[in-house]
Amino acid sequence: MLSPNSTFYPRPLGVTPAASLPQSPSAPLETSRQLVASDERDAPYFRALEEVGIRLNGPQISAVRHGKGPLLTLAGAGCGKTTVLAARAGYLMEVSGAHAGSILLVTFTNKAATEMKDRIASLPGIRPAAARAVQARTFHSFALTLLRHYGVQEEIFGESRAQHTVLKMLLRQSGMSEAFQPESLLAMLSAWKMQGSETSDLPEKSQEERDAKRVLLGYEAWKRDRNKMDFDDILLRAAALLRDPAVLGPLQQRFQYIMVDEFQDTNSLQYEIVQKLAAAHRNLMVVGDDDQTIYTFNGARQESILEFDKVYPGARIVTLDINYRSDARILGLGSELVARNKRRRDKRLRAAGHRGDAPRFATPSNAEEEAAWVVNQLCQQVEEGLHTYRDIAILHRTASSSRAIFEQLVLKDVPFVQHGASPVFYDQSLIRPLMDHMRLSLNPRAVDALPSALGPLYVSRDAGLEWIQRSEEQQAKKYPLIHLAKWDKLKPFQQEQVKERIKLIKSLTKLKPVIAIQEMRRQFYDKYMESGDPSIFTHYKETMLETLDEFEAAAKKFETVEEFIQFADELSRRHREMESLRRSQDSDAVQLMTIHRAKGLEFPCVYWIGASEGIVPHSTALRQDIPEDQKAALTVQQTDAELDMALEEERRLAYVAITRAKQYLYVTSPASHHGKPADVSRFLLEAFGMEVPDKRKIREDGPTGNHASYGSGSSNWKGNGNTNGKANGNESRNGNVAYARSGSRPQGRDAVSPVQRGADQRSAIRQSDRRDFEVLDERDEDRLGERRGSGVIRNHTAFSTTGISQTTSSSSSSGSHSSGAERTETVAIWKCSSSTCKAWLRQKPDSASAKSSKKATSGPPPCPLCSGTMEASTRKVPVTGRFGR
Repeated sequence: MLSPNSTFYPRPLGVTPAASLPQSPSAPLETSRQLVASDERDAPYFRALEEVGIRLNGPQISAVRHGKGPLLTLAGAGCGKTTVLAARAGYLMEVSGAHAGSILLVTFTNKAATEMKDRIASLPGIRPAAARAVQARTFHSFALTLLRHYGVQEEIFGESRAQHTVLKMLLRQSGMSEAFQPESLLAMLSAWKMQGSETSDLPEKSQEERDAKRVLLGYEAWKRDRNKMDFDDILLRAAALLRDPAVLGPLQQRFQYIMVDEFQDTNSLQYEIVQKLAAAHRNLMVVGDDDQTIYTFNGARQESILEFDKVYPGARIVTLDINYRSDARILGLGSELVARNKRRRDKRLRAAGHRGDAPRFATPSNAEEEAAWVVNQLCQQVEEGLHTYRDIAILHRTASSSRAIFEQLVLKDVPFVQHGASPVFYDQSLIRPLMDHMRLSLNPRAVDALPSALGPLYVSRDAGLEWIQRSEEQQAKKYPLIHLAKWDKLKPFQQEQVKERIKLIKSLTKLKPVIAIQEMRRQFYDKYMESGDPSIFTHYKETMLETLDEFEAAAKKFETVEEFIQFADELSRRHREMESLRRSQDSDAVQLMTIHRAKGLEFPCVYWIGASEGIVPHSTALRQDIPEDQKAALTVQQTDAELDMALEEERRLAYVAITRAKQYLYVTSPASHHGKPADVSRFLLEAFGMEVPDKRKIREDGPTGNHASYGSGSSNWKGNGNTNGKANGNESRNGNVAYARSGSRPQGRDAVSPVQRGADQRSAIRQSDRRDFEVLDERDEDRLGERRGSGVIRNHTAFSTTGISQTTSSSSSSGSHSSGAERTETVAIWKCSSSTCKAWLRQKPDSASAKSSKKATSGPPPCPLCSGTMEASTRKVPVTGRFGR
């Protein structure tokens, strides 16, 4: 039974009451009104800005006034960099006399470019024609315009799903369908191109590298034959074009003033383009924050900022250090946290934002309880009028770590926007084969589940289904898969594997879901997913293993396979119903997104979930998780410095999460993660002044007994007999929760070969800089203006019986139905009897499926969220036209 009430405290678990809450100093109140004297030459410009409400502070004025030469503007989170960029463009035109067409302003997204144009157009004294003449573009837009000008007419091939389809076709034609994942190949190709390298130069030392290169060369040929190019090709070809002096010279002469936004996110190829354009005059202003460099997996280079004054000797450096976004205590927490990084430019932000509340912290037992606490609390906040749904953002580290919170939001009818929307967790391509094996155990003739069972048997899906269908027409079988055992295209050992797989499927209904999943992973699935060279594409495999571990964690709360499948199908059905109720982006809905996607955004109230070791910082950045004997076996050794860099990026990610909050910040640190104890994130403890020892060094030097403040079994903040943390307020409530509610992984999972497990861990460390593969395309999602929604509104409140009845009666009274009216139907449901839990499930109709499980009962199931009792009721829901799988 999950705890129904959350408890948030002023300090993280393990921080003593003597530790003071970090707080940023207050910023000075002087603005341009006091700082720019009326007799100064540029005073009229600043007075005009003040009249429209733009009052710049001291550092902002210094950046706006900069004339010629290189300028590095360090812009802390929420410090008004967009205002500075727009105001400087206006200053160059109005005060310095620069022609509007000589200004080039480059950023990363169409949204940012459009905002920049609007800001410039709204400046006093700037004529509309001049505002239009300023070139505010994304890198890709600028590069494409250049290519089009010089006659390049290829069509843009940028839809990732279409790219995956082409690669799957090429892999199938090459007989390597099971060897590589399309996502992995595209990630490798993109990283290679962003270094300025051609596909023909890909390495080919091993057979796996040669195979990958052959497929990718085929992909390039496919695009070339069809007159297409992708986003990476645009930058690569533009950079090549700029190497021609006849092309570069006129551009350098035209663009006399170049400004780059989000400079910390530039990759090598983008930086090369900027350097070439600015080489003749060096009038380059770059604006960025090295503390927000969180896209190194996408080619971003922190060195661009750290070494700017070395690349451009004599460059001015201005630090925008006055934050207008966050409460001083929220800002202080973020500043103190990121200050522990060594590879950064020193800066301390000062607070000028509206006062809110101090950050609050909680330690739920696991992800399920964490999700319940967060959703209950935010619902209470909305009911009390403290916030609207749109005020609230829930930030998570990886896609899989949002599974529990997604389920709570859906089943409790909380409207939310899922940015980077993906299928329901149980419908993901990685999870679905395991789900379908369990579906086949309940109904071996489930036609929709058969295709997923063929891949792990290394059988061609199309050909295998065709053989089964033809065989079924001749003689139907209880288990249609058995027809493969007589297919002459399969070798004898494959035919025997089919028989063994059917035996396994038959046995699954007798197991608890989590044991069934572990058994499938042990017998065949992990080996199937690990096909290919373990030293290549390891970033995908790390994400894969994390997702499968999350799948096991999700299954633990169910007693039978039938209950689990019914819950997953209900979630998918409700998801489809939500899809039919999309609303505009300004709808009142909670924002659910990864921390990476949240960069550049701000919200009155932020919930940062998963602030635990192994999540943030991510397991791939924790060197102590990799045993020394396995490190010694690595094909490519990573130095301590490289691993430290990975940990510093995780710390920057935590900083970004914290600084999205304006007035309210809630941080939750689950005490267990995927069934294993998890400490509160070291980043939080460091921010409160606690020293976190290097576990690797502890292991090398031997235990000293002096590291009780963090991490090991003797930790004084995990409730193992030491009561120092009790004064924190939550020690007695949660102190032993990691050990009481979670333990070691079950036997079935541990039975996986140690060699396989070692390969997984070596893979994780082999390319830890690629650990964030799942957010690979987030940075340039709208690179050229092809509209791609940033989120899907999931308005569950529209399911309410009252709301639908009102809509129906209104339509009826008018004599006709609106073209946009939703068709609904009344269905039987189970609803939770708890007043604090609003979960409901559609009742499963009595059918033959009930006979498939000896454990099937006629009574209500336990609530999937709080494990409480459920009672019969009815509900009106949208008719989506498809309620089965």
